[in-house]
Amino acid sequence: MILALRAALIAQVGKERFDLWFEDPERVRLEEGRLVICAADAFSLDRLRKTFREEIEFVATKTLGRTPEIVFRVESAAERKAEPGASTRRADEPRAAGPRLASHASRSASEASGAAPRPIRGDADRAEGSSSDAMPRRKYAQLDEFVVGDGSIVAHTAANMCVQRCGQVSPVFFYGPNGSGKTHLLEGILAETRRRGLVRRAVYLSSEQFTTQFVDALRGSGLPNFRRKYRDVELLVLDDLQFFAGKRATIVELQHTLDHLLRAGRQIVLAADRPPSELNELGSELIARFTGGLVCGIELPERSARLRIVQRLAERRRMEVPAEVAAMIADHIHGDVRQIAGALNRLHAASFAMSRPVSVELATVALSDIFRAAQKVVRLPDVEKAICEVFGIDASALHSKKKSRTVSHPRMLAMWLSRKYTRSAFADIGEYFGNRTHSTVISAQKKVDQWVAEKSNLAMPQGDVDIQEVIRRLEQRLRAV
Repeated sequence: MILALRAALIAQVGKERFDLWFEDPERVRLEEGRLVICAADAFSLDRLRKTFREEIEFVATKTLGRTPEIVFRVESAAERKAEPGASTRRADEPRAAGPRLASHASRSASEASGAAPRPIRGDADRAEGSSSDAMPRRKYAQLDEFVVGDGSIVAHTAANMCVQRCGQVSPVFFYGPNGSGKTHLLEGILAETRRRGLVRRAVYLSSEQFTTQFVDALRGSGLPNFRRKYRDVELLVLDDLQFFAGKRATIVELQHTLDHLLRAGRQIVLAADRPPSELNELGSELIARFTGGLVCGIELPERSARLRIVQRLAERRRMEVPAEVAAMIADHIHGDVRQIAGALNRLHAASFAMSRPVSVELATVALSDIFRAAQKVVRLPDVEKAICEVFGIDASALHSKKKSRTVSHPRMLAMWLSRKYTRSAFADIGEYFGNRTHSTVISAQKKVDQWVAEKSNLAMPQGDVDIQEVIRRLEQRLRAV
């Protein structure tokens, strides 16, 4: 049951937040009917309690069929390794003895390509010959296990180029929505360069880890050590660049780090949830460095790729999944591939708990809520948000009487998308976007259809862009709602 609970919690809070706060399987566990949530220190425990209590209660009630007693507990790594009765615990209740249930949910969440379990992100991880050799290796995703789809073939080729021509094309920048496979490619590059012995020292980390360690260095651990750690490497792999937004001092430090590595001919691999042209908060100088190498977009997998991902994940779990069930999962889950991993975890747990083989009937019952959650309902505010993000305009402009092309064209696209993805009537759409008449919405729909037929270009902040590319970016935003 703990497997299903963790999978449901990943689906509720998102994999990135789950990895950040609950990365250790022992952080969430059941003890004598109670749900125990652990943190390494009192500050983190307080943040957990304030930020996630309602979501944890909701998920626990939905998964367990009852509202369990929730215990928040401070538990250090040393205490987790000790015997149950041997340590003194700062907790609401003493820890209960008993067997521990291992979770496969967190392990699966980064399998955006459907092949390898995502490792828990810890501190910066170094390659062969570094001081961390005494520590056990984390298992990284492998490039040859990546399920290549129509929307990821170029990115997968670029990842192989990083390995075969390490340092010759740098930086390589991957972008795409959550669950499209960016992290798998980053880990695959690191793992393959290590396996071939192409690099002696490498670092893989997220933007949050880079920021945290930079702040720690400023507060006392020392900038020289920090800079030596990240500038004396042959491969730097940095994920989630969008989270650098607003961190000016860290952005400057990152810029100097990249400059140092590029001058030395080192390989840099980066990833974000949007293209460099849309990361305006990071500054033009840093964006120029991103675009100076190779930029590759990754799209969410199409149905055929999703079906292969289901089959690959089932093989890794040694699950017997009938073709009809695999097709059902691929048909119902269109977005983040982590949801596919979560669905298989739920199905595996249900099959084990009920002592029944996986079947269409079992999948229909066990995955009904996951399927419903995957069918996202798009609303008018969602369309408005996507338009504003892609075109870089304020929502107030869409509602205004302005008729300039920089406003009227996004507004017409907003009306067109509203008709395509929402159930709103012409009159409701017109009223939402500035009290316009239903005939205005009809006219906007016809105009956009004309643009598509004529393959027109639209003016955007980064220049003229093909209408199909604009629509693709907008639809990616809507799928991520």
